Amino acid sequence: MYTFSNRLRITSFILMIVGVLGIGYGFLSAPSTIEEAKAIVTSTQSHHGGGHEQAHDAATHHENTTAQTDAHADDHAAHDAHTLSKLQNRPWSAFLIAAFFFFMLSLGALVFYAVQHVSQAGWSPVLFRIMEGVTAYLVPGAIILYVFYVLTAGFHMNHMYIWMDSDIMAADKILQLKSGYLNIPFFLIRSLLFLGGWCFYRYYVVKQSRLQDEAEDYTPYKKIFKSSVFFLLFFFVTESVMAWDWFMGLEPHWYSTLFAWYIFASMFVSGVTVIAMVLVYLKSKGLVDFVNDSHLHDLGKYIFGLSIFWSYLWFGQFMLIWYANIPEESAYFITRVEHYGVVFFGMLVLNFVFPFLMLMNTDFKRRGWFIIMTGIVVLIGHYMDVFQWVMPSTVGELWSFGIPEISSVLFFLGLFIFVTFTAIAKMPSLLDKRNPLIEESKHFHY
Repeated sequence: MYTFSNRLRITSFILMIVGVLGIGYGFLSAPSTIEEAKAIVTSTQSHHGGGHEQAHDAATHHENTTAQTDAHADDHAAHDAHTLSKLQNRPWSAFLIAAFFFFMLSLGALVFYAVQHVSQAGWSPVLFRIMEGVTAYLVPGAIILYVFYVLTAGFHMNHMYIWMDSDIMAADKILQLKSGYLNIPFFLIRSLLFLGGWCFYRYYVVKQSRLQDEAEDYTPYKKIFKSSVFFLLFFFVTESVMAWDWFMGLEPHWYSTLFAWYIFASMFVSGVTVIAMVLVYLKSKGLVDFVNDSHLHDLGKYIFGLSIFWSYLWFGQFMLIWYANIPEESAYFITRVEHYGVVFFGMLVLNFVFPFLMLMNTDFKRRGWFIIMTGIVVLIGHYMDVFQWVMPSTVGELWSFGIPEISSVLFFLGLFIFVTFTAIAKMPSLLDKRNPLIEESKHFHY
């Protein structure tokens, strides 16, 4: 039985406290007037030798070729107001990036858990308790995200989603055609539906898993199997809706038929990576002796394979849009290549090149320290991925990486650690003893 150590608990509290202070600073330091926004831009231009002025010129040219409402492109007042909105979006964007990143770790682990049940895999039942621990963050993570979207959509506390602005919607004929879908009540209802559905599944299967520990037959196990089938069907529909609403909706003129799969790939590989890292931690404490190197090797293979799957989707989406060169599609990548080149191409190195080279060797996938090292790099790479989903669409060329971004990561990292290991500590056992495949899993070797 695992005991949540005081050192790790205190560390999680420190991370959350430091994070809250930094997040607060980020919101307080955001400009509230156009004059303050101008001063920030001027200071940044001076620091970078006019680099942001050049970036603005490039961004203005990009907007002139893609946007549908360019009548006021030369209006300085409109430009200044737009600059203010971008700078005010930054702390909100930093918060959303970190909030979703840690949420997707838990959601990816939940999907992996469901896949193992549906496939009736014989190797993985010894890992089910670890998966249940990682997915414990799903509920608090979902609550935080939903509150964020209520503040965004219901109270209009930021300008991240331009379609939520009635003036922009009234002046944009394309957005008006999408108004039946892109409207605030329906947006909040959809978010509540899929967040609630995912959380309910997690609650139900964990409850049945505990009942199975005391059951005389396999009725709870059969219920987990059936519910997992329906969950996966529900998930792959609602995950697409989530991708459209939360991320493609940041640039409502842009669309990609691969985008939902691309987000899923990032979510899935990140969830498996966290499962492997928690396993290595618990194994170092001598708490999961029933887990052997073959189990760790299989998780390493999943990280390796899913990293290639993510890369395939990244390349497929990028190459097809680049080759077609259709303005309403290519605009998305122009901003990222011109102003986020280090992030955009750096994540490709961290998410594909690094795990491909490091995990190709069979022996390396059996070493805990190597899985931890590779996992940290992979998670950094996928945080960068989420970063470039959001920042270019909301902050544009005025982005930077500083206190708001770091503080948001620290807060959610502390919260994730606290929730995950509190859930593991409350488990009666780290072994799913009554699972019908548990003996096969315990003797899994190759």
